Amino acid sequence: MSDADLAPAVLDAPRRLDAIDRKILTVLQDDASLSVAEIGDRVGLSSTPCWKRIQRLEAEGIILRRVALVDQNKIGLGITVFVSVESGDHSDAWLKKFANAVSAMPEVMEFYRMAGDVDYMLRVVVADMQNYDVFYKKLISAVALKNVTSRFAMEKIKSVTALPVPALNPA
Repeated sequence: MSDADLAPAVLDAPRRLDAIDRKILTVLQDDASLSVAEIGDRVGLSSTPCWKRIQRLEAEGIILRRVALVDQNKIGLGITVFVSVESGDHSDAWLKKFANAVSAMPEVMEFYRMAGDVDYMLRVVVADMQNYDVFYKKLISAVALKNVTSRFAMEKIKSVTALPVPALNPA
């Protein structure tokens, strides 16, 4: 095997995060509006090294973006629906068409290809049943589907956005 054969694997290998990187990620996931100085205080760094680490984490794609979290109910999106989709067609062309159609639907918050008895799972938010019906008709007209099952959430019990940043494993 040549060095060229190994290059893609090396480039895709995740960079090892040290304890301070992990603390920065935890702090930012809790409150990304903090100043660099405040983040640095919380992780034990001065502003410049903290800023450089944050910039590196962003450049490496570990931090994807910093966003504001919005309460869906307070903006009139009171219904959450989990939509299971089964397909009779598993070709690349079908998947590309389906993925493009679903990705363009603003009601879809999450979209997964699944293993098991369901092929795809969507998390959809809408204002009301009438809006869900409009979404559903748009979904089923996008491409041929074998089965679509909708499950309506009655109560949100837990919802977090922060990933549990694993601690360093001593080598």
